[in-house]
Amino acid sequence: MRYNKIRKMDIADGPGVRVSIFMQGCSFNCKNCFNPETHNFNGGQEFNDKTIETILKLCENDYIEGLSILGGEPLHPLNIEGSTKLAKAFKQAYPQKNLWVWSGFLFDRDLQNKEILNYIDVLVDGQYVDERRNPTLKWCGSENQRVINVAESLKQKQIVLYND
Repeated sequence: MRYNKIRKMDIADGPGVRVSIFMQGCSFNCKNCFNPETHNFNGGQEFNDKTIETILKLCENDYIEGLSILGGEPLHPLNIEGSTKLAKAFKQAYPQKNLWVWSGFLFDRDLQNKEILNYIDVLVDGQYVDERRNPTLKWCGSENQRVINVAESLKQKQIVLYND
């Protein structure tokens, strides 16, 4: 598994100041994707335990509200194991901070029974659809995407949208 980049202070991908990691590799190849440089599974840098340690160290600052995992596609079968390991380590180290994940896979169709859901606070799901692009949306790029409160959705056994 590989990653493309780490942002030490990101204010665009979730609420507050955050640390963000962009995983490498995506098979969706959405038209006019915001991050086409993340599509090649062989690009970027190796993701390993040292990467996780770096992320956790960056997240220790009090002004960091949470971690965002994006891509590429962090929940692709080639990436989900590493993304899950990072998510679990983050929530164990910082249970008071929030974890946001962006994925083209759908919560209620593709991600049921995935361990990573136990650690995600907010999931933005659905592939970017250029024909449904809406620049006024707060956390996503196209109107088909959903911003999901994962814990409430699991508890209620139905999609509960995030309400900030």
